[in-house]
Amino acid sequence: MFQQLVPLLRQRSVLLTVTSLEEDQIRVNVLPKKLADGENAALTTPMSFTGTAAELDAQLPDAIVSFVASHLELKNTLDRAKEEMAAAAKAAREEARNKSKTAKKAAPAVAPVKKDEETRTEPPAAPGLFDMPAPASARPTSPSDSDEEAEILAEIKQDEEVEEGDEALLAS
Repeated sequence: MFQQLVPLLRQRSVLLTVTSLEEDQIRVNVLPKKLADGENAALTTPMSFTGTAAELDAQLPDAIVSFVASHLELKNTLDRAKEEMAAAAKAAREEARNKSKTAKKAAPAVAPVKKDEETRTEPPAAPGLFDMPAPASARPTSPSDSDEEAEILAEIKQDEEVEEGDEALLAS
């Protein structure tokens, strides 16, 4: 039994308690001790075995091997995860540092503006409620606009003539 505990004992102290229960039952508790305050609680999970003396003699060593293997695997996984997170954090810091250096180099140099050279531009005034648009004659028009206007006016004139003709027929 103690040979199976040696790998765990290399990592931390282990408290063993053996208690006699009713009739011929025995309970063996394996309690790994916490090494540091910030340590993951899963590494100190206790294991309890209950059985007769003969059952414990036969099965306890294999159960302890399994417990120790799981415990060491968990510890290695946690250590690996911490290392990977530390490496990722370091890489992120380096990348951020490089981006800030690149941004500083790429930023164009801005010459200071002298007070005499300052020009103040007023924002365009928003049209008021009673502001009228410029008359059509003052607005710049393109040739296609004037052609379109001429067509529209011709259609209106034709419509008026047709209506006058219809009124004349109705009146007679």
